[in-house]
Amino acid sequence: MKFKRKIFTEKGHLDIAPLIDIIFLLLIFFMLTSSFIFQPGIKVNLPKAITGEIIQKENLILIVDKDNNIHVDDRMVNADELMSRLNIAGQKEQPVLIKADRMASLGKVVHIWDLCRKENIHKINIATTQGDR
Repeated sequence: MKFKRKIFTEKGHLDIAPLIDIIFLLLIFFMLTSSFIFQPGIKVNLPKAITGEIIQKENLILIVDKDNNIHVDDRMVNADELMSRLNIAGQKEQPVLIKADRMASLGKVVHIWDLCRKENIHKINIATTQGDR
């Protein structure tokens, strides 16, 4: 007696286990590498404040580092460049955000504040970090 073998072939069957493994490996790779991307900028240690608010508007950002150097757009500026930038901001009625290091001179911050008021900028903010309550 001779038996016939019945061979069944499945069409369109795809094993997705290796695909899932590759996706998880890629996910882990991108999560680990994205944490090592640093933003270039100027190191400023902001003072703490309990009553700080989040500012939503587009600001001209002035940074005063611990050596009392003034930076605008991550570039150190002198007094003439600062005055021209403040003049442009005053014409556009653009608010100013001062990010001063906690070791920076208060006199330098007040001087910048006075220059802003002289250029008719009345919306002047000082950046802080969230302090303990």
